[in-house]
Amino acid sequence: MWHDILMIVIGLIPGLVIGFLVSRKVMMKYLKKNPPINEEMIKTLMSGMGRTPNQKQVNQMMKQMQKYM
Repeated sequence: MWHDILMIVIGLIPGLVIGFLVSRKVMMKYLKKNPPINEEMIKTLMSGMGRTPNQKQVNQMMKQMQKYM
């Protein structure tokens, strides 16, 4: 009985680690291909807050977004 439980735990741990790594890789690839925010969205957001964004500000925001991706 203990042997069966030990085998399940030994099989479950590598499966979880491999599943996590594969899903993380797939998600990073998806986000790189389809970024969640683009320049048009930043311009709209800043305009909605009452600011008129110039290209330098938009580029700074894009750099900050890419830094955390």
